[in-house]
Amino acid sequence: MPTVRIPTVLRRHTDGASRLEAEGGTVREVFGALIEAHPGLDGSLLDGDRVPGFINVYVDDEDVRYLDGLDTVVPAGAEISIMPAVAGGA
Repeated sequence: MPTVRIPTVLRRHTDGASRLEAEGGTVREVFGALIEAHPGLDGSLLDGDRVPGFINVYVDDEDVRYLDGLDTVVPAGAEISIMPAVAGGA
C-alpha cells in the first residue's frame, strides 16, 4: 500500500498526520481514497481532473507532471510526496 507524505499546510484535514497509507494503483485512485477518508482534502488534492497548480506531486521522487499526471502508476510500497509549490524571485 502506498504511503503519502502530507505537508504541514494540509495536516489540519488529516488530524495532524504527516503520513497516511491509502489504497490505489494510480495517483488518482490514491488521492480518491484519501479524500474519502479525509473529505477536507478534496479541493487541495484534485482540481477537477488535474493536480492543482499550487502543489507538486512526486511518486518516489519522480514528478508526476513529467509522467502520466494523475494516471501515474503507484507501485506497492511507493511513497507519494505532496509538496506546496514555491514561487519567488529576485
